[in-house]
Amino acid sequence: MSTPEYLGTAVDDQKDMTKHLEVSETPSWTPEEEKKLVRKVDLFLLPTIWLMYLLSYMDRTNIGNAKIAGMADDLKLSSGDYSVALVVFFVGYVVFEPPSNMILVRTRPSIYLPILMVTWGALTCCMAAITDFKHLVVLRVFIGIIESGFAPGILLIISSWYKREEQSKRFAVYISAAILSGAFGGLLAGAITGGLEGVHGIRGWRWLFIVEGAATIGWAIIASFILLDFPANTKTLTDRERVIAIARLQEGGVMTHTEGDVRLGKRKSIMLALTEWRVWGFILGYMVIVGSSTLSYFYPTLVHGLGFTSTVQAQYMTVPIYAFAFVCTAISGYFADRIPQHRGLIIAGWLTFSLITSILVCTIYNFTARYVLLVLMAAGLWASNAISLSFAGATLGSMQPEVRAIALALVNAMGNLAQIYGAYLFPKEDAPKYLLGF
Repeated sequence: MSTPEYLGTAVDDQKDMTKHLEVSETPSWTPEEEKKLVRKVDLFLLPTIWLMYLLSYMDRTNIGNAKIAGMADDLKLSSGDYSVALVVFFVGYVVFEPPSNMILVRTRPSIYLPILMVTWGALTCCMAAITDFKHLVVLRVFIGIIESGFAPGILLIISSWYKREEQSKRFAVYISAAILSGAFGGLLAGAITGGLEGVHGIRGWRWLFIVEGAATIGWAIIASFILLDFPANTKTLTDRERVIAIARLQEGGVMTHTEGDVRLGKRKSIMLALTEWRVWGFILGYMVIVGSSTLSYFYPTLVHGLGFTSTVQAQYMTVPIYAFAFVCTAISGYFADRIPQHRGLIIAGWLTFSLITSILVCTIYNFTARYVLLVLMAAGLWASNAISLSFAGATLGSMQPEVRAIALALVNAMGNLAQIYGAYLFPKEDAPKYLLGF
């Protein structure tokens, strides 16, 4: 006897865990229920993605610490070789962001993102075994390809869980991982490369890749158990909580799927994202911010050029730059959610502030004054970075999830293209004024 059609359909739906929960009628909920739900989402989501981004940022930038710890000498890298190793990372990183988000929006983040983390963590460990320039370039290309799925994926997840007026604080938390990584990543790298130099006959810079890659793999495994999926298909929430999570987003104008919704095809999603003028506006704006923010790669060099001649002292003097940026980013994220309709004005204000400090740096040559201006300039750039991401996530929230996934990936990918030219803004021969970069 054949299985009744309705019974077969029920079994299939039960098996398909990626189906989204159906909200058949408009539910009601109390403010206390919503607050409890948001706190639960914050508890599971924010610490998880914060540490994931911290490790991602350290894995991406540890090549600089390895270089000064002996990698350049051991591999006989010229200045040009090192620049190539930096740039090739962004080739795959930029190209594969949109395709990765197209996969993520149709699967489970708790599975997909940890798999990416384990893979790039393993490749980072493999960096410890390189013996020449070719090995370095090949591994950097593959790390860029694999890691490309992480940042746009997190943008999609945050924009899929929070209402428009809740996103700035969460994006500020997300960006703070990169800020704190910049503040203490160099000190941690110094402790690893110095403390493990020669242990078991392995150079300290090789240990740096091993330790940080292993940490990434370890946290990826843990994250697979606690990272939230999308509101309608996460296993962490109860049925009631999932219904509220979906309904409150829809009430706030954020598109999210429910069971039975027809999904947009990949080709149509791409075309809708590419033909949306707001996407290109965010791309241009984010390129300006990211291009200016490449200043962070040169903080030790710039501080050294301002008169702090000791390498150790120069490293320590970068900490106040990041610390002040952390405070300004946190405050900006809080107030941006209080006045979400004016996020653009907040970004414009911070960028104008940074522009003024940049001009002053070019005209003032007192070491102490330039250092203070550098601190202020960096704060404006980091704060505008966080708010711009929340601005994009909130503005594009009215798009279908498949289209929003591609749109956010395009903004992040094209914005990061600016890092390629930004890497050449502060050449060594411009010291100590660095007028070209500023």
